[in-house]
Order: sequence, then C-alpha cells, then structure tokens
Amino acid sequence: MALSDQSLFHYSLLTFYLLGPLTFVALKFFQLPYGRHHRLGWGFTVSPPLAWFLFETPSILLPLLLFPLGQHFTNLKALLLMSPYLLHYFHRTCIYPLRVYHSTTQQNTKTTSAVSVSMVLLAFMLQVLNTYLQTRWVSHYKHDYNSDGGLFWWKFFGGLVVFLWGMRINMWADTVLLGLKREGGGYKVPRGGWFELVSCPNYFGEMVEWLGWAVMTWSWAGFSFFLFTCSNLVPRACAHHKWYLKKFGEDYPNNRKAVIPFFI
Repeated sequence: MALSDQSLFHYSLLTFYLLGPLTFVALKFFQLPYGRHHRLGWGFTVSPPLAWFLFETPSILLPLLLFPLGQHFTNLKALLLMSPYLLHYFHRTCIYPLRVYHSTTQQNTKTTSAVSVSMVLLAFMLQVLNTYLQTRWVSHYKHDYNSDGGLFWWKFFGGLVVFLWGMRINMWADTVLLGLKREGGGYKVPRGGWFELVSCPNYFGEMVEWLGWAVMTWSWAGFSFFLFTCSNLVPRACAHHKWYLKKFGEDYPNNRKAVIPFFI
C-alpha cells in the first residue's frame, strides 16, 4: 500500500531525528574522509568544487519542484519564509564552489584532496531528505500563516536576524580559509576575528544559521535540521581542533575552543 504524502512526511521527519544522534555518535569514532581527514581507498573521486556543486544541488532544484505542489504556493508569507533557505543554498551551490575552484587554481596551486563519489552520494541523499522536509513544511504543512495573531512576523524577523548573523560568520570564515589556500604552502594557522575564539567559526556560523531557521519556521522540521547540523558539525569541529593541535603543537593558540566560543 502506497504511503500518503502526510505519512511520508512524518516518517521522513522521524528518520531525520534519528539520524542526528546516530551521526553524532558515529563521528565521535570515525571521521568522514574528506578535507584534511582525506584518506585513500574510498573509490572514485571528484574535485572539491564539483563535489560541493553536486551534493548541494537538491537544495536548489527540489524546492522548485515541490513548492508549487504545496497548498501555500501563492502565500507571500510562505514564499518569504522559504527565501533565506534558498539564499543560503544558492551561495553554497553556485557561488562557494566557484570560490573554492578559484582558490585552488590561482598561482598554479592544486586541490589538496579530492572527495570520494561515495561521500558525494551520501551528502546528496541527506540533502534530498532535508530539503523535502523543509520545503513541504513551509509550502504545505505549516497551517498558521494567517491565524497566529501576528506572531509569524516576530518569529520570522527574530530568526532572520540570527540566520543572517550566522551566515555572515560562516562566509567570513570561508573567506579567511580560502585566502590561506590561495597562498599555497599547505595548511596554516588561521588568525583573527572569530578564529581567535574557535578553530571552526565556519561551522559555528552554520549552526547559528539553522538555529535562526528553526526560529523562523517554528517547526519540528526546522528544529530537526538544526539538531542534525549540530550532530554533524560539532564532532567534526572537535576532530579539526585536535588535528590543528597535533599538527602545529605549541604554535597553535591553546585558548581556542573547537566550535562554540568559551564552551566546546
């Protein structure tokens, strides 16, 4: 018997909530082999810019397919609510890969590590699941656009401020890291700004973004994305922090935390 759309949505949401804790536990013992944790033996690989473009693509294309099917397709509040999500992923899908490509080709430098196709497929499937949940909630299952007594605007603008603040931190940190990559000569200690507080301000910024999204949508779907983001990025940031300490030793600032200032 075929699942109804509502059942599919509920089971997908439950799956995403289960994936969060499982991901957190798994990443405490095993780091996915890309970036500075790249390892051989994972099959065919693609360049990092192409990998970013491929596995982020569902976050742009799927809303274009699903949003018109929702009952709130013509609701301006729904369209406005979906726009920060699309803004983030337009940058991640179209702009950020070009920045990575530029940073690895300038001055004849090469990418330090490729990304295995298996990792790209895993990320692609997770993006399909998450984008389905966020898009269907905003475009179809959110039912209080016109009956919440004006709370929509408080939640939207409050969450938007948090979202844009996080996005600014994320993009600034990416700019610093890509600048170091353009200089060549291997990994260096990032300096300045948020890097004086944490090893991975790019991850901190992304977690702040999706906290803002959870506030804007005020939904179990939005919170599931925030929870999964933290479950994925906190252990990876801790692994990055240990990697920095091991590689640079006493030259690495010992007062930095991994990802959350003054805490983790």
